[in-house]
Amino acid sequence: MLKIRLKRFGRKKQPSYRIIVIDSRKRRDGKPLEEIGLYNPLTKQTKLNLTRIKYQINHGAQLTKTVQTILNKSLNQN
Repeated sequence: MLKIRLKRFGRKKQPSYRIIVIDSRKRRDGKPLEEIGLYNPLTKQTKLNLTRIKYQINHGAQLTKTVQTILNKSLNQN
C-alpha cells in the first residue's frame, strides 16, 4: 500500500519535511517513489504539487493524518 507521508530532513532542532509517496512498509527516511512537496513547521511554509497528489490518491495512495491536515490548511488558504 502506498502512503503519502512526511520524511524528515534538516538539522537538529530545526526540522523540515518533504512530503513523499512511499510504500507503507518502508522506513520513515527511506527512498521515496516520488517527492511531491515540502513543509517547514518553523515558518509554516508549504509547497505542494497538487496535481501529483491528486494523481497518487486516484491510484490508491493514502494520506497520513498529518499530511491531510497540511493539505487542508493549504487548500483553505488559497
